[in-house]
Amino acid sequence: MYSYPQLLALVAPVYLVIAAGFAIRRLRWLTSEADASMLRVSVNFLAPCLILDSLVGNAAIRQPGNLLLPPLLGLLSCCLGYALAWIVAPWIGLRAPGQRRTFAFVIGICNYGFIPIPIVQSLFDDATLGVLFTHNLGVEIALWSVGVLILTGAQRAGGWRRALNGPVLAVIAGTILNLLRADLWLPPFLLQAIHLAGLASVPVALLLTGASLAEWGKSEAGLRGRALLLGASCTLRLLVLPLALLLIARALPCSLELKRVLVIQAAMPCAVFPVVLTRHFGGDVSIALAAVVSTSALGLLTIPAWIRFGLHFVAPG
Repeated sequence: MYSYPQLLALVAPVYLVIAAGFAIRRLRWLTSEADASMLRVSVNFLAPCLILDSLVGNAAIRQPGNLLLPPLLGLLSCCLGYALAWIVAPWIGLRAPGQRRTFAFVIGICNYGFIPIPIVQSLFDDATLGVLFTHNLGVEIALWSVGVLILTGAQRAGGWRRALNGPVLAVIAGTILNLLRADLWLPPFLLQAIHLAGLASVPVALLLTGASLAEWGKSEAGLRGRALLLGASCTLRLLVLPLALLLIARALPCSLELKRVLVIQAAMPCAVFPVVLTRHFGGDVSIALAAVVSTSALGLLTIPAWIRFGLHFVAPG
């Protein structure tokens, strides 16, 4: 069992690379004009390569339980977050429809990609990483269907179509190729090229995350005078939802890989990408930013604690 300092040492590099992205933006080494092209490369090429590299040849993903249950749990965990945040919002003064919708949307989606990926890579094997990607398929569906519906109040239809993005298509293609045992007949040089490109996925995404936070930090209202919002965000995302997910993980008769994924996901702060969607769909960006920044900052300390407790709790012994 990893100690808290050991887990903190695994989490800290992720935050340091995000901080480097923040600094790079402030130094203007990475300009905002480059964000769109880098994001397209990350989402449509680097991330799919990482996913394919993790799925093709992964025996754990050939188990029926690891094909069907992880996406379903990803979807349901997001819906649980949406519902709890929707109920809590009026109690912390977020009674306006736009405020309540934004709070529910942002709290419902944990950071399911580029913080948990390097942690899973450090702690576990490729089998667990593959299950993480199938779990994230359900999160993507929850984000673009139920999430966009909540955020917009059903004012815009068809948002779910955006769920057919590069990573989701890569999960589908990688699962099919894995079932067809493509690792035995695809050219080794092609698999090696996919592997090399996938290695760049996480650091590029973390740098972009830090750069985005620097950009929002300059343009939005900030966190002052929002004690109730900050407290509720951290309580829901870093205390209530982790407890709920760990209880589910302990009770479910599922694979060890899926239990590990649920532990990692339970520990995560709010995702950053919903801030982008909040701005795009006309939500309250200051609320979204407050939830993301507060839970991400506190997450540096809580992530190792939840992982340590969760791994022991869901699979004792």
